[in-house]
Amino acid sequence: MSHSTVPRTDTEAEAKENPPAAHGGATGATKKPPAGKLSLRLRFRRDRVLLLMTLPAILLVLLFNYVPILGNVVAFQEYDPYISDNGVVSILRSPWVGLENFQRIFEDSAFWNSVQNTLVLFFLQLVLYFPIPILLALLINSVVRPRVRAISQAILYLPHFFSWVLVVAVFQQLLGGAGLLSQLLRQHGYDGLDIMTDPETFKFLITAQSVWKDAGWGIIVFLAALASVSPDLYEAAAMDGANRWRRMWHVTLPALRPVIALLLVLRVGDALTVGFEQILLQRGAVGPGAAEVLDTFVWWNGVRNQDFSYAAAAGLVKGVISLGLVLAANKVAHLMGEQGVYKK
Repeated sequence: MSHSTVPRTDTEAEAKENPPAAHGGATGATKKPPAGKLSLRLRFRRDRVLLLMTLPAILLVLLFNYVPILGNVVAFQEYDPYISDNGVVSILRSPWVGLENFQRIFEDSAFWNSVQNTLVLFFLQLVLYFPIPILLALLINSVVRPRVRAISQAILYLPHFFSWVLVVAVFQQLLGGAGLLSQLLRQHGYDGLDIMTDPETFKFLITAQSVWKDAGWGIIVFLAALASVSPDLYEAAAMDGANRWRRMWHVTLPALRPVIALLLVLRVGDALTVGFEQILLQRGAVGPGAAEVLDTFVWWNGVRNQDFSYAAAAGLVKGVISLGLVLAANKVAHLMGEQGVYKK
């Protein structure tokens, strides 16, 4: 009898029509997740070591960054820390005043003066300070000798480790009333200058100090971005006849654009924080009219004047405005085709 004439049983026929599941399961068993997408349980098992490593950092962020946000409730109270030795009890027993503190803020001319000084300092630092690390990074990157490049980078980065007390002292010795510049002018028959106590030039002085101290840090960030640019791009541009400036414009700057966009978004989000310690050290020399910014305003009213609720309301207004600036700047980065702080 030939193979084609062998009769098949009903069981064999059913098995051919309804094959069993690949892993022994019956038809209608739990479906597999789509290709390339793991279930939450599998992702947790895969990344459990990394999650455990980041757990201490997450706890620290929650403890020191998010839990204190609950204290902003004092902005809606007439907070008295001396009601109880326990701070939480003091918050619970302090009387509720609603938006009274915010009304005081918007009617306070000193608050608006601090807002104006903060914005002026921000725009000055954005225009005068932000491009300088980019230009210095391009300059250092164009140096051929690695030894010269390393020495230049170290010299520019060194002031980043100085405290603001030391930075202000250095500028005082150079630009103060008895500083080096004033002595040189007097030796040649001119009147001396005291730039450190001049309210008119104070904002430019603050910007110059920030450039001298922190430009080296920005250089490292941009040099790291330049290190990822393939040398083949420069060679291809040179073969096409592009000179040094053309290669910088068409190869180097496009490579830096994502980093520039990200740092610009972060800088705009930090617009209302223009250097608390730096300005507080020099506030007495020029007066609050020229040196009062939002951070020193909050410190002066909250710590020195013990008006904690008023200072908390001012800090809360600053935080809300900063959040709005971050979202707006990030939206602009998306419109420019960059990722920004987060993707769309």
